[in-house]
Amino acid sequence: MGKNKKNRYIIIGLFVLAFISVIISLFCGAASVTITDIIKLLQGGELTKAGRIMLYVRLPRVAGAVIAGMGLAASGAIIQIILNNPLAGPNIIGVNAGAGFFVVLCGVMFPTAYSVLPFAAFIGAFLTVMLVYYIGKKTGASKITLVLSGVAINSFLNGATDAIYTLNEESLLASNAFKIGGLSSININVLKTAGIVVFLVVFLLMFFYNELEVFSLGEETAHTLGLPVGYYRFFFLLLAAITAGASVSFSGLLGFIGLLVPHIARRIAGEEVRDYLLASILLGALILTICDTISRTLFAPYEIPVGIILSLLGAPFFLWILFRSRGK
Repeated sequence: MGKNKKNRYIIIGLFVLAFISVIISLFCGAASVTITDIIKLLQGGELTKAGRIMLYVRLPRVAGAVIAGMGLAASGAIIQIILNNPLAGPNIIGVNAGAGFFVVLCGVMFPTAYSVLPFAAFIGAFLTVMLVYYIGKKTGASKITLVLSGVAINSFLNGATDAIYTLNEESLLASNAFKIGGLSSININVLKTAGIVVFLVVFLLMFFYNELEVFSLGEETAHTLGLPVGYYRFFFLLLAAITAGASVSFSGLLGFIGLLVPHIARRIAGEEVRDYLLASILLGALILTICDTISRTLFAPYEIPVGIILSLLGAPFFLWILFRSRGK
């Protein structure tokens, strides 16, 4: 079987699995929802209790898992290609923390402007990723230098976010939920804006995957092949910041999706950028949907924030990557 044909089956398989995980997630939870409830909901009749749960709780939550998984996975894949660093990810190098800081700041200053939060998150994510890239360039741009500079910025921004929460008592109760990351209290207005942004970026990535393919060969090779490296570096980091920021704006600081998923996708679909991106996006939606389903059903009616599950999975995975990358 040819490589392209094999990857096509892999992409189709991931899409089917993601779709199945969405259906399962919609029906799983502390409250029982049946096919009859769904039929009544689709017919537009009077909503039952189960119908209201499906329409106002489960659908937004599952949609949020799909959008956040796609966005964070796409962001991680782009960052790893542009920075040429398998240890880079939105949460590791501070991109999520930058987005979160601006979301919290915007939420305190404009508490009712929900639709603005994705744009505030984008600004924070973009400024952070550009700062990490600048520091890396100035200090030699080694893989470990990039990660350490990102960790330092991540720590600073988390401290600044904690300071805002501490000084603003009204938002203090929401601080832990946002820092851990979760999908239990999604604001539908923020989700709509973020969803549009993430799907638009995914479309752009499919349109410009050839340029990203050239970039994946290394900056020197890309420059030799005639690619305007500076322009496309800025453009792709912009897209990575937009997707990470949009996801963080409603899901909080979910960890390790942007690091873990691209590695798995690369092993499944190989190094060809188009297949790698598609696999990352679908796998991100699949993994986050599964993890969120587990988080709200494992100890139902009690719930574990999905960010905790991702951290328990992601931390050992990060250490494995770190040891594997030693000496390379």
